[in-house]
Amino acid sequence: MFKYHCKVLFLLIPFLFLAACSSNSRSEEAKMQSSDKAVMDSGGYAAGEEAAFTENKQVNTPQEDSKVEVEASKQMVIYRADLQLRVKKFEETLQKLEEKVDSYGGYISESNVSRDGNEQISGRIAIRIPQKNFQAFLHDAEGQAIEVLQRNITGTDVTEEYVDLESRLKSKRVVEERLITFMKSAEKTEDLLKISNDLAVVQEEIETIQGRMKFLENQTSYSTVTISLYENKVVVPSLENEELNTWEKTKQQFMKSINILLVAISGTFVFLVGNLPILLIIAIIACLLYIIYRKIMKNSRNE
Repeated sequence: MFKYHCKVLFLLIPFLFLAACSSNSRSEEAKMQSSDKAVMDSGGYAAGEEAAFTENKQVNTPQEDSKVEVEASKQMVIYRADLQLRVKKFEETLQKLEEKVDSYGGYISESNVSRDGNEQISGRIAIRIPQKNFQAFLHDAEGQAIEVLQRNITGTDVTEEYVDLESRLKSKRVVEERLITFMKSAEKTEDLLKISNDLAVVQEEIETIQGRMKFLENQTSYSTVTISLYENKVVVPSLENEELNTWEKTKQQFMKSINILLVAISGTFVFLVGNLPILLIIAIIACLLYIIYRKIMKNSRNE
């Protein structure tokens, strides 16, 4: 009997072991399902949070975006300066200014010089100087003068205009791309011509915008400095060319007298020879009158 029970127990051990394993696997599967559910719940919550964050996120208006873009972009200012300087030596000062312009990486766009006799010389030069060297060049230019007659500096902020041009250019580029796409897919000749005309107008507007942007870039990269230079000279009469020699002056005066005498003699000779016929007639008449006068006087004495 005991042996029989041992055999039964021995046969039931594998079944009990399999049942225990099945129970453990079911509990683990249940745990995994609950874990997956928790993950899904946490994912849904995260998605909800993200959606809530998206809904609560502040959306800027186009005007606010433009303001932020203007503030974030590099400020563009066109600087112009007008200087009037009185200098001691015009040529020397002009040469030094040209050297300064070259050292600062600028160039002279206009130059003219005028003279008023020997007493005054003046000139005007227009200079394009890199904006980063604008203040330094002004300081050096004023240092060349003995007196600053006028100093006028202006600055024009074109940042907002440039940003607006960039936005317009982007919009025109988008329109250009769309028109090119429409042109490729156009089948009718009328549609193709209309799209081509619209594309030409848009491209012309793009070129105009780009030209204005390049102009602003050039004007802000290089500042314009106009300098007027004045030099006054006091001319003192010089005696260096006058020879204070008495003998030389005597010879000069003698020759002047001889010349005057020769001129007088020559004039008299010309007068007598040229008027000889008239003078002969006058001489004959004068002789006859004199003879008549003598006869009258002689007759009066005899009486």
